[in-house]
Amino acid sequence: MNTTTIAYRHYNRKRPPASTTTGKIQSLRPGIVASVALSDGSLDVAVVGAGVVGLAIARALSRRGREVVVLEAERATGMHASSRNSEVLHAGFYYPVGSLKARLCVAGRRALYAYAREKGIAHRRVGKLIVATSEPELATLEEYRAKGERNGVEGLSMISRKEALELEPAVRCVGALYSAETGIIDSHGLMQAFRRDAEADGATVVLRAPVLGGRVLESGIELEVGGDDPISVRCAAVVNAAGLRAQALARSIAGIPQNGIPPTPYARGHYFVLSGSSPFRHLVYPVAVAGGLGIHLTLDLDGRARFGPDVEWIDRIDYSFDESRVSDFASAIRRYWPEVSVSALQPGYTGIRAKLGPKGSPAHDFIIEKLSDNGPSGLVNLYGIESPGLTASLAIADHVLALLS
Repeated sequence: MNTTTIAYRHYNRKRPPASTTTGKIQSLRPGIVASVALSDGSLDVAVVGAGVVGLAIARALSRRGREVVVLEAERATGMHASSRNSEVLHAGFYYPVGSLKARLCVAGRRALYAYAREKGIAHRRVGKLIVATSEPELATLEEYRAKGERNGVEGLSMISRKEALELEPAVRCVGALYSAETGIIDSHGLMQAFRRDAEADGATVVLRAPVLGGRVLESGIELEVGGDDPISVRCAAVVNAAGLRAQALARSIAGIPQNGIPPTPYARGHYFVLSGSSPFRHLVYPVAVAGGLGIHLTLDLDGRARFGPDVEWIDRIDYSFDESRVSDFASAIRRYWPEVSVSALQPGYTGIRAKLGPKGSPAHDFIIEKLSDNGPSGLVNLYGIESPGLTASLAIADHVLALLS
């Protein structure tokens, strides 16, 4: 089986259907926007982007009684970062105290576990070991623990090498930080649930409806929507949740100060999957590296192991897979799992993280900002919503809801 086939099959696993409703929404044409407009031909709220964060925002707004239309450029929901990640629910100890990432990750994780239980979304609180493979790395783990406690993270404990081996006999380390609250979730099932909730409260999801540009008006925001039936529509409020294309969308809207739009570097990450059965029961992470959390081991809900992502800086959205990176993967993995063999690592898929700074720059916080302070109207831009965006999705939605209230 070639790489393209493997990646495609993973990418399509449990993909949400093109439409879960009947009637007019099934047409999936931008022209549907006109039929769901308000009496004056305008829209209340347009959410641009139907990834996990955009759908969570649409759900929150529609539950509050707002008339919401979600505009998605692709043929299905969640085709970019929301479908190409580790599906990990992060505890929240990596992020600076007081940052949006820290606050929204912790609140979002708690809310997401409760939501997944309520909705029957497949998930599991598996726990994670962050391993130190040398004595100096133990100090970094202690920093994680202290930061996590200040962030309000539960279930963190420093454990000895012996205790780590009792949890994961195949791991090599001198000690570890154990995170009991880290878990995994079916991200596709989560997006389906967000969409069902939003549509049940009156939201409309329109696929193949790219936003080509627009302008800020005194009485709202005008958007130019492309696709098979292009349309110009005025919105009281717009939420730019376009993920990897959020900055490009902002630049296309006249009236948004260009000097306030951050740069758009992309970090592509490869994932290799482990052939055969996994010897692991928990997630295993090394100490974080610049640009990411290191090549770590995660499990899917069937117990299969995968490794990644690495960090490759690119200047455009490109999901091609470089199989030659397998040797570097094996070398990185051997630091904490000496028994791994190159032949056991099979090509999986790639994902791209929406970064806010170039290679070598420090990690950046989420940017979630409202262009104007005029109550329920205005434009909210979300930039750099990389990990822990999935974990934080419900909390991000509440944050945006507050900005538009």
